[in-house]
Amino acid sequence: MANIALSSDQTPTLQPGRLELLLRYLRRNKGLAVGLVILLALTLFTVIGLLVVNPKSAYPLSAALKQPPSLKFPFGTDFFGRNLLAAMVLGMWQTAAIGLLAGGIGTLIGVILGFTSAYFGGWVDNIVRVVCQVLTPIPVLLIQVVVAGSLDKRDVTILTMALIVVMLAWMGPTLVIRAQVLTMKERQFVSVAKLSGVSDFGIIFKEILPNLLPFIAAAFVGQVFAAVFASFYLAVLGLGPLREPLLGNIIWAAQSQGAFFNGWWWWPIEPSVAMILILGSLALINMGLDELANPRVRRTE
Repeated sequence: MANIALSSDQTPTLQPGRLELLLRYLRRNKGLAVGLVILLALTLFTVIGLLVVNPKSAYPLSAALKQPPSLKFPFGTDFFGRNLLAAMVLGMWQTAAIGLLAGGIGTLIGVILGFTSAYFGGWVDNIVRVVCQVLTPIPVLLIQVVVAGSLDKRDVTILTMALIVVMLAWMGPTLVIRAQVLTMKERQFVSVAKLSGVSDFGIIFKEILPNLLPFIAAAFVGQVFAAVFASFYLAVLGLGPLREPLLGNIIWAAQSQGAFFNGWWWWPIEPSVAMILILGSLALINMGLDELANPRVRRTE
């Protein structure tokens, strides 16, 4: 809804409302708009699918084997007798759950460590900085593969996958938030708040944190992207919960059965397209949020 304001000659002018400003921004930032549209479409596909399909048909021996896409099986079935429509719906839900859980935990740890390290400094800052400097050069993929490969496949669950992914996921948000808080704590409004007797936690939650929300949102989306990608390649390597219809597990099973060589083209293609859409939408959203978080690339309306 537009707001009415008076110009210098007392002529009423209309100020655009928040919704109109948001639509203008999305129209200008096409990458963010496209990413949100794709993500919304995938979300609707998953939510509606969970209400329509039978989750049991996403598991083996629940449908006819190796059926191509048809009216009865829109996405076809695989070698193990899984309805691939149900498997895709449930697999996208499980992949999203891993991404959101691991991304949320990683971002939360990063925010807590980043604020504590940068604002209070001292020995806490030294420990956090040294640990991040030591762990950052270590290949994350290697650690995740070693840990996932050492577990009994019967013990690997969706929660286990999320915890494996989040092991080193907190370092990126920690370093980003720490750098921003170090800059923010020297600003004049923080000094004024200290002179006014505001407590340290009051300054953190009322003064600094609201200004860093765009950075935190961008860090969260980046962590979700990394977590989804990590869960995908671990599952493709056969290191995930093999019985669950994760998108990576579907591709791993198709590879192990030689789906392309046997003419079952729909089996590996459908989860591959889904992963491309998921990762592409998250990448576009992350780049769009970077414009809000980074004043050097931010443009005015």
